[in-house]
Amino acid sequence: MRIAVSGTHGVGKSTLIDEFLRLHSEFEHEPEPYEVMTEDGEEFSEEPCVEDFLRQLEFNLERLGQHASGENVIYERCSFDFLAYLNALVASVPDALLKRISVAMQQLDLIVYLPLEHEGGGEYPKLRRAMDQGLSEILTSTNVAVVEATGSTAQRLRAVENALTDIKHTTR
Repeated sequence: MRIAVSGTHGVGKSTLIDEFLRLHSEFEHEPEPYEVMTEDGEEFSEEPCVEDFLRQLEFNLERLGQHASGENVIYERCSFDFLAYLNALVASVPDALLKRISVAMQQLDLIVYLPLEHEGGGEYPKLRRAMDQGLSEILTSTNVAVVEATGSTAQRLRAVENALTDIKHTTR
C-alpha cells in the first residue's frame, strides 16, 4: 500500500504521519523532499521560489519510482503538492512534466488530503491559501483514491483507517 499525505505547509502532515506510523510499524516513511534534501546539504532560497519547488518535485518523482506496488510506504507530500505550489506561484509547467506527474501519481493507492482548516498562523499565508485551493482542485480531477481528513489528529487518523479498510474491501 502506497499512501501520500498532502496539504499545504503547516496543516499537520508530519503529526498525522507520526501517529499513523505508531500504529503501522510495517510502513516505511518517505519524509518530505525538503527535509531530505536539506539534510543532504542542499540549500534553498529564503523565500519560496519556482526553482526550489521544481527541484523538490523532481526528487519526489524519483522517490515514487523507488518503491514497488506491494510495499507499504507513506509519503510526506506527493507530486501534486509541488504542482499546486508551482501553480500558486504562477509558473507554467511543461506538458512533458505534467505527463510524468500523472504517470507517477498512478503508483499511489491513496492520497490523504489535509485541507487548510484555519487561516491563522503559518508562514507565507497568501501562498498557503493559494496552494491549498489549487491542490483541492487538482485532487478532484485525479483517478487516485483521495480521502479528505479534517478535524483533530485522532479524527484524521480515523478517516485514514476507514479509507484503508474501504480500499482493502474493494481490492478483494
